[in-house]
Amino acid sequence: MSERTTGGDVAALLRELAELKTANPGVRARDAAAELGISECALVAIRCGDGVSRLEGDFKNLIKGMPSVGRVMVLTRNDHVVHERHGEFGKVGFNSHVGLVLNETVDLRIFIKHWRFGFLVEEHVRSGNRTSLQFFDGAGDAVHKIYLNEESDRQAFGGLVSGFVASEQEPFLPSVTPYPEKPSDRPDDAIDKVGLLKDWGELQDVHDFRQLLLDHEVGRHQAMRLAEGRFTERAPLSAMDEVLNQAAERQIPIMVFVGNRGCIQIHTGVVKNIKRMGDWLNVLDPDFNLHLREDRIADAFIVRKPSEDGTITALELYDADAELILTVFGARKPGNPELESWRTLAAEVAGALTAA
Repeated sequence: MSERTTGGDVAALLRELAELKTANPGVRARDAAAELGISECALVAIRCGDGVSRLEGDFKNLIKGMPSVGRVMVLTRNDHVVHERHGEFGKVGFNSHVGLVLNETVDLRIFIKHWRFGFLVEEHVRSGNRTSLQFFDGAGDAVHKIYLNEESDRQAFGGLVSGFVASEQEPFLPSVTPYPEKPSDRPDDAIDKVGLLKDWGELQDVHDFRQLLLDHEVGRHQAMRLAEGRFTERAPLSAMDEVLNQAAERQIPIMVFVGNRGCIQIHTGVVKNIKRMGDWLNVLDPDFNLHLREDRIADAFIVRKPSEDGTITALELYDADAELILTVFGARKPGNPELESWRTLAAEVAGALTAA
């Protein structure tokens, strides 16, 4: 993208955006950006000074101040799924690699090095006036958004955010750089499959799985394939539909993880209202919404990992590029075994493909 400018490009884009919204009032931000041929970050940046304020400074400190704001809605998405959760920021901490927001309602893993751009956005939507913080990575993709609601402490929010509002508020086109393409996986026959499965079987903590992949120089989806019949089973592409509906019917609390480069967002609890709308599979509960493009699912696996707490079972969904879309676990606390009801449901989902 271009360097910062206040010239004709911005003016032309604003006109095109206005025309697009007139023709399609409900267009989603990501779709509007794609239609205009710009990043989602640019879609926000060109409106600076008109309901949008550019933020600067250490975004870690902004997140650390969020508990004072009270109840909000947090949103994290990738290309195929949107995860929305209402709640409050609880304990917030950062180490050199990751930020942790730990609460029953707002549960995040933040990779702050990817939070390059931030904005305060005030806008009028069909439901009324809406205030949000929106953060984007170096490629201009949204990594996380925080929306105020009627229960938010707006005075605390205003005091917190005022310290991060930049002095310069001209509309601009951000300079963004696409991330390099992910390297191709090594050929399967170059992987020490025996060693991979041996080390997989010796896992003590599910959080060590990423290091296992790095140690064996194996892709995550590739590992799913190589471990098939030992630690993984293919599931139907409709597995998420089955998991959500059966978890709702049986009142099985689950954990739903959705992530991108900059953030992983987690919902823990029982889901209730499952609705399909065209290609979208949705959870529409008061405090948790999930919107999944089911037609983008290319592979589904039931995955089992040993741990000190016993076997931990998950459903993992992948797209056509072998990228992880989302992960579902049974709800549990560290130190506790997973729910037998979840383990049974996962086995049934895997068995449905075998039976077919």
